[in-house]
Amino acid sequence: MTRDVQLIEPIQTIREAAKLMAELDAGIMPVREGDRLVGMITDRDIAVRAVAQGRGPDTSVREVMTDDVKYCYEDDDTDDVARNMADIQVRRLPVLTRDKRLVGIISLGDMAVSDGSARVTEAVAGISQPGGQHSQTGGSRT
Repeated sequence: MTRDVQLIEPIQTIREAAKLMAELDAGIMPVREGDRLVGMITDRDIAVRAVAQGRGPDTSVREVMTDDVKYCYEDDDTDDVARNMADIQVRRLPVLTRDKRLVGIISLGDMAVSDGSARVTEAVAGISQPGGQHSQTGGSRT
């Protein structure tokens, strides 16, 4: 997993989020309020929920972020994490301690590099199915 994770506040703008993502070469950023994880924002959120809807660069992160945060715990079994990623159709998950503090983000790429097992193939297959949180075939969030 990636441990050095940059966070953003919900009151910051999508312009700031996009700039940070470009600097970090990242497509996702956790959103924190105080010491709590309150959402995730992706480059796709900015494109689909902001730009495509005619919202400007000064739109707040809160307006376009996903506030239903899916996550795993740092001591979860990686096979279970991969299955969960396939089920909920995401490529990355925030990793939390049991007291819900962010310690990193795990991606399918991280898992593939660490052992390249069949679980990654299974997760990719599940994620690639139509539907999911940011699907073009599912309902849209406005």
